[in-house]
Amino acid sequence: MNKLVVMKFGGTSVEDAVAINRTAGIVRGRIEKGLTPIVVVSAMAKVTDQLLAAAAAAGRGDRSGALAITARLRSRHKETACALVEQPANVALSASIDAEFDGLDEVLRGLAAVGELTPRISDMIVSMGERLSSRMIAEAFSQRGLNGVHVDARKCIITDNQHGKAIPNDAMIEARLKEHVLPHATEGRTVVMGGFIGSYVAPGAVEDDKIITTTLGRGGSDFTAALVGGGIDAGAIEIWTDVNGIMTTDPRIVPEALRVKTISFEEAAELAYFGAKVLHPATILPAVKKNIPVLVLNSRNPENEGTRIISLAPHCKSPFKSIAAKRKLTIIDVVASRMLMSHGYLKAIFDVFDKHKCAVDMVSTSEVSVSLTVDSNEKLPDIAADLSKLADVKYEGRKALICLVGEDIRGHNGIAAQVFGAVKHVNVRMISQGASEINMSFMIEEDDVEEAIRSLHKAFFSDPDPEVFDVEAARAVKA
Repeated sequence: MNKLVVMKFGGTSVEDAVAINRTAGIVRGRIEKGLTPIVVVSAMAKVTDQLLAAAAAAGRGDRSGALAITARLRSRHKETACALVEQPANVALSASIDAEFDGLDEVLRGLAAVGELTPRISDMIVSMGERLSSRMIAEAFSQRGLNGVHVDARKCIITDNQHGKAIPNDAMIEARLKEHVLPHATEGRTVVMGGFIGSYVAPGAVEDDKIITTTLGRGGSDFTAALVGGGIDAGAIEIWTDVNGIMTTDPRIVPEALRVKTISFEEAAELAYFGAKVLHPATILPAVKKNIPVLVLNSRNPENEGTRIISLAPHCKSPFKSIAAKRKLTIIDVVASRMLMSHGYLKAIFDVFDKHKCAVDMVSTSEVSVSLTVDSNEKLPDIAADLSKLADVKYEGRKALICLVGEDIRGHNGIAAQVFGAVKHVNVRMISQGASEINMSFMIEEDDVEEAIRSLHKAFFSDPDPEVFDVEAARAVKA
């Protein structure tokens, strides 16, 4: 049996001393079961957003505003450290927190003077949250008899130099993990690493000051956990968050949403990409390559079994497992009646999106037009300008994509009629069915999302399969 388990704790699971103590208890439970945890942590809740705000303020030349934000963050981290770590260790930890914030403040002063926030500087600033939380938590684990040891994730998660959304180098990561992490695990130490952050090693670099900090994109701590799990061939990857697992839909919209007990890698990846907030879309990929099960668990309810993500999930009597929504999308219509069927026309369109590094979610074609959906962002005017060289272009924002995920959707007779019958009172703009066996998607107005999800959930989850869904919990709530 492989005893290595990667445990990722999100921001709400490490948001303060109380949450970190709860996390320590969960890790202790794994050790008592004979497992060897490697712990990956996010920044404390809201810290990343505040660091981004400080960077933006400095970039605008607002030095005092930026430094006011970091002053509050400094106090929060030192107060948390004081509550977690006793003397004399607290003195050293507090000094290291001060040193980090002194360095950050110096960067912000320089940034305010120059007035230009580069992606490289942004990554350096925003990485602070994970660097501090991982160091604090490692020390807290040590004081609680968990033999905690901090490993700077930047020594192991090697990436390219695409700041803000760096691409990992799997081979280098595996080699660095064997060098910096596995020896600690072999000796029974609990390694704690920051998620989300990595580094680009410049050609010929041999010293730490030549290693450039990168980030994996928002939600990237999940990705870090999967990269570590794949790199050390872990027995399992656990994603600890503040919900009981993957749900049939967002419980804030449908309070009677059910926990999904087991789901396939493919289904979970589709849900993650199309709006489910429990997982980062890329999380699944390193686990799939090594066939490592991923468990989504609740740090506030650790006894709950959560959701198990595996290669082949058991058959489900219901056509769908979950409903997700992706908001803030834009539909782009490209109309060129004479060129649609001409050789190379579609390639020319997609070359524009490739040029601007803009992912396309859905595509629909007719005799005279191509419609595409993309995340709404500041690049849209430039994309439209380039597309207008090929054809007439118009775009509409405030759209949302509803995604229903299940097994063998194409094999269910009449499924489309059931879906669109359930939302017949909602205007549907685009439809995608048949491109995937496990996904049916359609575009609607953003304001109609909650009504559409409630109607669909009522239509398809009124008689849930108890083998796949946590029906007992629903009954207990009703009772």
